[in-house]
Amino acid sequence: MRNSYASILWAGAAALMPATAHAQPTPTRPVERFDRGLVAVPAKDGGNHVSWRLTASDAKRTAFRLLRDGRPIAPRVTGATSFHDAGGTAASRYTLERIGGREPAVSATPWANGYLSIPLDRPTARTTPTGERYEYTANDASVGDLDGDGRYEIVVKWDTTVSKDNAFGGYSGETLLDAYTLDGKRLWRIDLGRNIRSGAHYTHFMVFDFDGDGRAEIMMKTGDGTVDGTGRVLGDPNADWRGKGGEVDQADRTGAQTLPDGRKVARLEGRILHGPEYLSVFDGRTGRALATEPYAPPRGADTPEAMTALWGDAYANRSDRFLAGVAFLDGKRPSGIFARGYYARSTIAAWDWRNGRLTRRWLFDSATPGNEKFGGQGNHNLSVADVDDDGRDEILYGSMALDDTGKGLWSAGLGHGDAMHVADLDPTRPGLEKFGVHENVSRNGGIGSAMLDARTGQVLWTTPATKDTGRGLSADIDPRHAGDENWNSSTPNLYTARGQVIPGPKPRVANFAIWWDGDAQRELLDRNRITKWDWRTGTEIPLLEATGATSNNGTKSNPALSADILGDWREEVVLRSEDSSELRVYTTPYPTMIRRVTLMHDPIYRLGVAWQNTAYNQPPHAQVAPK
Repeated sequence: MRNSYASILWAGAAALMPATAHAQPTPTRPVERFDRGLVAVPAKDGGNHVSWRLTASDAKRTAFRLLRDGRPIAPRVTGATSFHDAGGTAASRYTLERIGGREPAVSATPWANGYLSIPLDRPTARTTPTGERYEYTANDASVGDLDGDGRYEIVVKWDTTVSKDNAFGGYSGETLLDAYTLDGKRLWRIDLGRNIRSGAHYTHFMVFDFDGDGRAEIMMKTGDGTVDGTGRVLGDPNADWRGKGGEVDQADRTGAQTLPDGRKVARLEGRILHGPEYLSVFDGRTGRALATEPYAPPRGADTPEAMTALWGDAYANRSDRFLAGVAFLDGKRPSGIFARGYYARSTIAAWDWRNGRLTRRWLFDSATPGNEKFGGQGNHNLSVADVDDDGRDEILYGSMALDDTGKGLWSAGLGHGDAMHVADLDPTRPGLEKFGVHENVSRNGGIGSAMLDARTGQVLWTTPATKDTGRGLSADIDPRHAGDENWNSSTPNLYTARGQVIPGPKPRVANFAIWWDGDAQRELLDRNRITKWDWRTGTEIPLLEATGATSNNGTKSNPALSADILGDWREEVVLRSEDSSELRVYTTPYPTMIRRVTLMHDPIYRLGVAWQNTAYNQPPHAQVAPK
């Protein structure tokens, strides 16, 4: 198996990667300031693999010196920021020096077991108003430099064991968020309280430096009774806006419903259809609430009849499906994007955190006259990219897009979908592309997936389907074809970026993609496993099985996070342990010949990491792919 994998790796490398390429996006907007992120892990072929960051501010010929236990083992590194130290041991200590300048040296020791363990303070069990006991499991995570020291901290959401999808009534428990340093110190805990429902569609936490002070904030939806990281309560601490068990939905008169666990509850039990909603910004260092404003987009209705008229149902299945992201709408500073609805009515608001004030920049509503074609075009996720190359970001919201001004840019009319991918997926044509899968095949002409021009919404090619296409992925996994390969759950085929069928099977996995080994192709991430697509035999070769760790969100099987947070440009995968006692950060044990700036300085990729925790999690993509 090792020989088979090695031949695939180096066949792809020989085809596509120069030894000292310095491929990188040209920064046209502020990027985070980092330290070198030096990391060492046991290498796959013995010894240790040592890697560190190259940043967008580094000169093309920036050189480094790597020492082991005080002695140089790589006196002058001008190529990839990756080194296989065959003589390294578990006790080795590595020091990295930049040659020239006054940058301080950094040091690291190998991670035991090949991963970094971040101990978690698991919350104690709680009880719902009906007496149902529930516990907490670590769920989605995000990263940001919360204290401005050039290192990422990690923010993790705690999900309850009784969390609910919008389709189901019942009490869901309270959602919590923790912040931890990579050394395992807990910085704070925020309790969103009883008036924020728990589940995949309710809480999306944007971790980003919104005001440009060098430290990341957290922006998210809050409610009466939210407790910030300092213990201060937002809104009315005694308010309880949850529906009670005796309520019945008079709009559709369905009455009680059966939950997945077999319990029967009133349809409105635990749902939050009334009361104020807020948007809050929290200090990344302390979790202190810095500002709170009425949430927009608003619910806009308090009665079953009005809610049905506005959203299409009376029990918040549609109106409480939220999305969030981050976008540089002015090309200079990031804004928070917070959205509500996508099955029928879609509403999206942009918010700015500037000079200690939280203000709304704009609000888009598909129900506004003239915007009718944008209704029902949303996804269970969104993406953000500068699709018209004007230096300002657009919002790709499924089968539609908004300009940076908040005006509708295009609507393809293909309807709702569960997954999409935006980047320069086809480098043989100008601009960016968007590949996505679609659910409403009975109303879109039988289209299960489609490749679109991201600037205009023009449909470039499609694949057929007779039912909901629930999964689809775009990733460069075959070096014989330019750009990303594409596949979905409705056809047996693997497609090129131009829509041509590649003979043979497709990968079984259509979940996350990850840059893990040393070549320019991406690998496949699903559950706690990473595999390599062998384009010659049409099979997946195992590279990592994270025994004792597990994925999140049921059948979605996504990691807590996948992102380039340490080392060279390859991505780390963050998984929770099976008992949620720790987060595990896995990094690649393979060397590379590609010299590449950290992916976090790629504009599309960094924003993709920010919105990755939104609803149906999707992998981030790079505007400038490694090569």
